[in-house]
Amino acid sequence: MNSEAFSGQLYFIPQERHFDLIPFRQLLSRGSISPCKLCLVCGIDPLSININHLLSIFSRDQQAPVPSSRPKAGPRQPAKPPRRSAPRRKPLNEKHIIGFLFGICLLITLFIWMLLAAFKSLELPAINSVSHYRPLQATEILDRHNKVMDRVFIENRTLLPLSKMPTLLPKAFVAAEDGRFYDHPGLDIWSVFRAVVNNTMAGRRGQGGSTITQQVARSLLLSPEKTYLRKLKEAILAWRIDSLLTKDEILYIYLNQIYLGGGAHGVEAAAQLYFDKHARELTLGEMALLAGLPQAPSRYSPLEHLELAQQRQRYVLNRMAEDGYVSPEAARQAFLSPVQLRQSEGVGRENSGYFVQMVRKQAEAELGLSLNYAGVRIFTTLDPDLQLAATRAVRRGVIASLVRSSGQLSKEATDNGQQELPQGALVNLEACSGEVRALVGGLDFGASPFDRATQGRRSVGSLFKPFVYATALENGWRPESMILDAPISIQGHGGKQWQPKNFSGTFHGETSLAEALTHSLNVVAVKLLQKVGVDKVRALAKASGISEPITADLSLALGATGVSLLEITGAYGPFVCGGQFASPLLIRKIEDGAGRVLMKNRPESRRVLDAKVAAEMQKMLAAVVREGTGKRAGGLPVFCGGKTGTSDNNRDAWFVGFTRKMITGVWLGYDQNSSLGRDETGGRAAAPIWLDFMQQAQ
Repeated sequence: MNSEAFSGQLYFIPQERHFDLIPFRQLLSRGSISPCKLCLVCGIDPLSININHLLSIFSRDQQAPVPSSRPKAGPRQPAKPPRRSAPRRKPLNEKHIIGFLFGICLLITLFIWMLLAAFKSLELPAINSVSHYRPLQATEILDRHNKVMDRVFIENRTLLPLSKMPTLLPKAFVAAEDGRFYDHPGLDIWSVFRAVVNNTMAGRRGQGGSTITQQVARSLLLSPEKTYLRKLKEAILAWRIDSLLTKDEILYIYLNQIYLGGGAHGVEAAAQLYFDKHARELTLGEMALLAGLPQAPSRYSPLEHLELAQQRQRYVLNRMAEDGYVSPEAARQAFLSPVQLRQSEGVGRENSGYFVQMVRKQAEAELGLSLNYAGVRIFTTLDPDLQLAATRAVRRGVIASLVRSSGQLSKEATDNGQQELPQGALVNLEACSGEVRALVGGLDFGASPFDRATQGRRSVGSLFKPFVYATALENGWRPESMILDAPISIQGHGGKQWQPKNFSGTFHGETSLAEALTHSLNVVAVKLLQKVGVDKVRALAKASGISEPITADLSLALGATGVSLLEITGAYGPFVCGGQFASPLLIRKIEDGAGRVLMKNRPESRRVLDAKVAAEMQKMLAAVVREGTGKRAGGLPVFCGGKTGTSDNNRDAWFVGFTRKMITGVWLGYDQNSSLGRDETGGRAAAPIWLDFMQQAQ
């Protein structure tokens, strides 16, 4: 084959797979291809080249244009270097996979770190206080009928478990505040969306779309400010609370924590505030009124804005009917039924302040902490009806005494109040148990909290004489025993002579002990004390509950010793109860919030007189009321007795009387220790108050 025939020509080999194994030598023998200069230039023997080798060579020039069979005339252009193909990608190995996974982990870690940083910037409080819900509670002071008469608190709240609430009470709040409470996870997206739309349309933040769980989170953990940041925190905390607690646990916290106006937190305190009853006693209409309060407690207060409260009540009842909690007929009937709201505090409750003050002192001494933080229930002995009767009787008696002594009740006296009016006090005890049923320590606790019944110690005058006579009977004297009522002179302190006189200024000669006590003869009492001994009389008085100091000379026969009204009233107990003394009792028991008894009082009872002596004294004191100095206390249809007492210059007027069931003591006087008036004795000023009260008490 002529070598010039293929000079300058280049043949391309089709890159089909069936050429790969065809030897180049066979192609030459068939005349299909001729050796090229390229192969010669490469220094490779054309006869030893196979197709695969050519393909590797020609693959570099696939992009080059195919030269024509006849080259153009002219100078030959220098040949361009062949273009290199792109390097083949290396396959992925384990290093690539490890790097990829490491990058993913790094991104996740970065995301979590950013999320945690965002949470930290929110400064979300811990929710431990929610799961361990222990809020401040009010201390309740209850009367003898277990009605709350006073609450002592930092926050007015009484915890009440769901089991002790009426079934419909929680449902009323769910219907009013969060109809989907049992369905959402603490956050109701639909309510939030609705609130956003309404707020956008209104151009202000009016609706919050808060669920019950969110309200719990806000009340316990957040401030009440209305900001979107607070709402974000509230939503996060609500979701966490819903994950931590059951729905009933959340509802329990809500119904005890929610503020319902008037200083009341929770449904029990609100029931006491608005209806003067326990939550378990609420009617459906009253429940609906309470359930309408959380949105705006002041605006919907039934005590201040009854019409607005009733509009809100109708909304709650309609929601309860729509949700199937009550029938439409029951909702309609509840709305139409009148609601009995708590009336303003009456006179009796207002003046239970003296009693409550005494109870607080005793309870705090027993518990060792302030009642503001104790959260206990104190069951007392007070009878609210008797307390009201006592307050009215004292006020009427004080006014009557002032009118008698001054001739008329001046305008200045009523305007200046406590500075012009005398004061009065009354104590009523249940005979033989010592339980205090009523205690009035003054005309107005708000104006003067000084308690004349327990804190004031004044000379009791002739009110002390029964202890002299009882001591004499214990030492062999009889009611019919005779003693001479005649002038007597006794050497007193500093060598001065003391000559006691009877109130009437006359002497009666030989007289029996019973007659002398009936007419309260001073000289006989002093002589009798001389005969039985001062120490014995003091011992009987002390055993009967009169505290030291007790005068240790003969003036004791005339009551020249300071005694409180509560003490002297309780000291008459042995004359009524067969010689048994029972210490006055104000607190029956104290329970904690869970109902555990922390303290239970039992009357301290002891015998101080022989039963026969007590019976004789009872008859003698009955004669005082029937025909003696206490005649103005007579008139009751039951057996009664008592004794009057008047201190020097009529500064104090006393009367302590009794029936088979109760003992009552009365005192009148000025705080400045001035005279009540020339004729204002115990029989004239104090005994009528006793009778007034006892007539109401029967």
